[in-house]
Amino acid sequence: MARLSRLPGIGKKSALRIAYYILRADESYAAGLSAAVARLRSGVRNCPDCGNYTEETPCSICRDPARDAGLLCVVEQPQDVAALEATGEFSGLYHVLMGALSPLDGVGPRELTIGKLMERVRIHGVREVILATNPTVEGDTTALYIIKLLEPMGVKVSRLALGLPVGGDLEYADRLTLARSLRGRTVVGG
Repeated sequence: MARLSRLPGIGKKSALRIAYYILRADESYAAGLSAAVARLRSGVRNCPDCGNYTEETPCSICRDPARDAGLLCVVEQPQDVAALEATGEFSGLYHVLMGALSPLDGVGPRELTIGKLMERVRIHGVREVILATNPTVEGDTTALYIIKLLEPMGVKVSRLALGLPVGGDLEYADRLTLARSLRGRTVVGG
């Protein structure tokens, strides 16, 4: 039960419910669940090109000839790729940093894949880098650091827009979100 409660979003009560469910389930369910977890750990790895999770080398996104190799979206974690892919709006390639700069936690540029990002931009003729780091202090710091590294390379650099969620009310938005929304506003109409 202690191992179940270490899963994200699973507290002690949920872990206990899951444990009781597994105990009540037939033997084949428990064995299948165990085998599936083992296959997940042994069969999934990071793509050597972009860092995304994959069972194939390279991943299906990097292998896709229809993707625009001149457009590179930089994210913090592999699960960010899945979130962006779910939109169906991006047709370029990705680069996963495997975290964000956080000196207090001992995460500097060497602990991330920033060097590999610079190499990809230099070698593969990337014309635009989209920084899709999280809107946190660490994500913003990471984006600024990468912007400084890319400036001398003459590559266009853009950042995901930040602001209000669709369906949200202004009165419930925090000041920082409102401020970023105002700064990142877009022109509509003529």
